[in-house]
Amino acid sequence: MKPEDWSLRVRRGRVRLVAFGVAAALVAAACGGSDDSGDDEAASVEEGVEGATGAIRDVSEQGEPVTGGSITFGLEAETTSWLPGEGQFANSGVSVAYALYDPLIKRSADGELKPYLAESMEPNEDLTEWTLTLRPDIQFHDGTPLDAAALMSNFEQLSADGTQTASAFDGVTMEVVDDLSVRYTLPAPDSAFPAVLTLSPGWPYSPTAAAANGADAGANPVGTGPFVFESWERDNRLVLRRNDNYWQEGLPYLDEIVFRPIPDEDTRMSSLTSGDIDGMMSLRQSNIIELREADGIDNYEQIGNSTGSNIFNTAEPPLDDIRVRRALAMATDQEQVIEVLGGGGVVPPATQIFGPDDPYYSEQVAEDWVDYDPEAAQEELQAYVDDPERSDGKAPGDPVAVRYDCLPDASLVEVAQLFQALWSTIGVEVELRQVEQATHINEAIQGDYQVKCWRLGIDGDPAAVMDAYYLEGSPQNFTRFTDPQVTENIEAMKATTDVAERQRLAAEAMSIVNENVVQTYSGGTLGLVAVQDHVKNIDGWTYPDGSEGGTATQGTVVWANVWTTEG
Repeated sequence: MKPEDWSLRVRRGRVRLVAFGVAAALVAAACGGSDDSGDDEAASVEEGVEGATGAIRDVSEQGEPVTGGSITFGLEAETTSWLPGEGQFANSGVSVAYALYDPLIKRSADGELKPYLAESMEPNEDLTEWTLTLRPDIQFHDGTPLDAAALMSNFEQLSADGTQTASAFDGVTMEVVDDLSVRYTLPAPDSAFPAVLTLSPGWPYSPTAAAANGADAGANPVGTGPFVFESWERDNRLVLRRNDNYWQEGLPYLDEIVFRPIPDEDTRMSSLTSGDIDGMMSLRQSNIIELREADGIDNYEQIGNSTGSNIFNTAEPPLDDIRVRRALAMATDQEQVIEVLGGGGVVPPATQIFGPDDPYYSEQVAEDWVDYDPEAAQEELQAYVDDPERSDGKAPGDPVAVRYDCLPDASLVEVAQLFQALWSTIGVEVELRQVEQATHINEAIQGDYQVKCWRLGIDGDPAAVMDAYYLEGSPQNFTRFTDPQVTENIEAMKATTDVAERQRLAAEAMSIVNENVVQTYSGGTLGLVAVQDHVKNIDGWTYPDGSEGGTATQGTVVWANVWTTEG
């Protein structure tokens, strides 16, 4: 079903649904596949609309902006730390971070990378150096200036071993050019490097506050963002107040945001419909469909490159054997899984990490993905079971056993039980284990698992994302899968701005990943921000030059431009 058809399902409230794809332009709108791609001007990230004085987006249906008021927003999970490099920023954490921090570079709804805190970012001819210049006169919440010295201090911490961001800066060095400019020198050409600075590696934080707070810096975040940290009760509420000295004049509109982690989906939804909270995020298809029918609720829906998944630890027996992984994949009925998750007839089955609307989606990869075939799955598994040198150390003929970890959410419990039933039909003994999200993520990072339910998502340049997922040593390479050809293709993608060539390289790498069955897919994930109808402009953020920004990507919100009509 096409996105434009989905609005026909709405009976009450309002739905805005935006298909979000990574644009074919790699670094900026002017960057194409011409032979002179080494030209600095063509590949630079510069001001989006020269001389623009106001938003080009029509916000008339939202009414005039209102200053003041407080809203409470429900999150799907708590975050361990609010300090970039230390915190594990899943969707919930990213949404909060957009209130506390501003990114150096921000991706628009059509995938274009444009400056935000940065004024410009320009490469040298061979894409091995990128010079970033900051906007002048910006301060952190504590009054510390945002300058080149602050970026250098951040870089030294964010690139240190053991941080969540270290892999993003692997082999990268930085030097101060002048008070507002720094130069990143890369170990190899990388057309995708600006995308690194759209997420936590590119969220500047006060080096003064981080030094003063020491080990408690993650509980006392100080950024340049539209809201200032006030208090945090873990697993209860995070209170942020308006930044009266915000560098974008007239913003933010709200006086206060209270974030509440409400992991249980049904509780979060009932809290919204009862008025206990003003807004919420969700990535659960069944709840999204139900909220479409709720009175007085506005839904902001977006389906992009995020997909439900199972990840296999390819370093852990018996999942280190491709026969077992292939058997589990062929025994997975995607349509049943999507139906249980509530997305039947709403979201398409996924076959790769790129969604069907993305320019890096490959029809060939989709066609080659394994079909649901329990009989072939059983034959594949039996070959492993009868192998006298099987990796799990069991005797030939003994059944294969795996542990399946997932979150204690009602819909996910149901889908875990479905996997148990599907895989049991081919002779696999499946132990189900419920685990809280923070532990779930930590175990994946440490490789302490066999199979985990997961969500694969992409909000960046495809080379950067594939690098994170499949590069040896990356903390996001949860499957522990690496392949020299995949690595070679990713490096080749970084070295060119030719779109067609990058598409070819990405498809070939994705094909190798799928051939090795390091993960399975369910369906594309429909992301939601649902709010009481007095909360306005959820999808209306703009760049500092006034040009249109984007939408509420996968349940995240850029809070500076949001207002409420209730004081």
